[in-house]
Amino acid sequence: MAKKETNAKMEDIISLCKRRGFIYQGSEIYGGLAGTWDYGPLGITLKNNIRNLWWKTFVTDREDMYGIDAAILMNQKVWKASGHVATFSDPLVECKKCKKRFRADQLENDKKCPECGGELGEARQFNMMFQTHVGPVQNDESISYLRPETAQGMFVNYKNVMDSFHPKLPFGLAQIGKAFRNEIAPRDFTFRSREFEQMEIEYFLKGADWKEVFEYWRKQMWAWMESLGLSKNHIHELEVPAEKLAHYSKRTIDFEYDFPFGLNELYGLAYRTDFDLKNHSEASGVTLDYLDEEAKERFTPHCVEPTFGVDRSILAVICEAYTEDELGGEKRIFMKFKPALAPVKVAVFPLLKNKPELVKKAREVYAALKKEFGAVMFDDNGNIGKRYRRQDEIGTPYCVTVDFETIEKDNCVTVRDRDTGNQERVKIEDLLNHFKKAL
Repeated sequence: MAKKETNAKMEDIISLCKRRGFIYQGSEIYGGLAGTWDYGPLGITLKNNIRNLWWKTFVTDREDMYGIDAAILMNQKVWKASGHVATFSDPLVECKKCKKRFRADQLENDKKCPECGGELGEARQFNMMFQTHVGPVQNDESISYLRPETAQGMFVNYKNVMDSFHPKLPFGLAQIGKAFRNEIAPRDFTFRSREFEQMEIEYFLKGADWKEVFEYWRKQMWAWMESLGLSKNHIHELEVPAEKLAHYSKRTIDFEYDFPFGLNELYGLAYRTDFDLKNHSEASGVTLDYLDEEAKERFTPHCVEPTFGVDRSILAVICEAYTEDELGGEKRIFMKFKPALAPVKVAVFPLLKNKPELVKKAREVYAALKKEFGAVMFDDNGNIGKRYRRQDEIGTPYCVTVDFETIEKDNCVTVRDRDTGNQERVKIEDLLNHFKKAL
């Protein structure tokens, strides 16, 4: 059995991501733009697989969840009411010598520059929202912001969903979308970026029920991380102390993951009380309460918020999947994705690409599998060993090889398992059922 090496280095993971078309540096041919990343052909497929699984798990398969897609640009009053204009900031320090800037709360020594050793200036607050202007005239009234989170789009649409669907408490609004933060110091590959994507839920409930609902969602988040193939040993719960809670939160749990660059936040679960709906109601003058027809009472619902970063999910899945072992006496690198997440489910090869009869039969097998599973690749580049290594590096669970015996003898193909390297002969007519079970 192949043995996994556990100490993956971040530079090796980043190299594989670029080499195999998962993630590229944004604007790379112009020297890049810090804190921006582009997803390549395999990266966007992995991203879509994670997003689709999340949507199915938390929206499609449930009766109490309503999906929305709110605009990125919103009325500036939204961000004033939410507290972002006044409080959404990080402490910024600047080196008096080299003039580089850093987040003060991420420095071991907030008096000494980590780059040149020079003296750091006094910390000042830096609002992380990207400001823009709407319309041809730029003044205080035209100010808007690229949203720093997707949550507020759900809070301001609470009344719309209530009026359209009349849901009963508890119920949730769910959204997947882009968010933007003008990070002082983007770092650790895609972990801390200026443009990223969130999968968020705002789950509305009676205030008296918040502890029970909070615990329910804590368990749901653990189940979700398991469905991604993340090891429980690599995930740690952190109860955020009262002095570090966000201004809207009464309780928050961070789920931290053991990334190669250290233990860092993956997801968060927050009890936001009735802060958001109450503030938006007061600021807008629109009533955002709930009528409990059975109890004959009106009240402002409270909210529990499970939030999942798409990019951090992808990074954690890639770090978890990255595996080095020895197979056949040679070192290999492979991505041990769960089959449901793998960008390519099956690769089909002709043993030799200069034999038309092999290529024709391989194309027939490929077409049948692709019609059923979609994420199937045809590969005839290089010898069979190189093809296996290439498919291992992109995490393809199974490879199918058409050889001369397929045509001349048994109508069987060789199916190779990514994780073990084991091979078996399977009849072509049995392939669909074989992979339906395996995948």
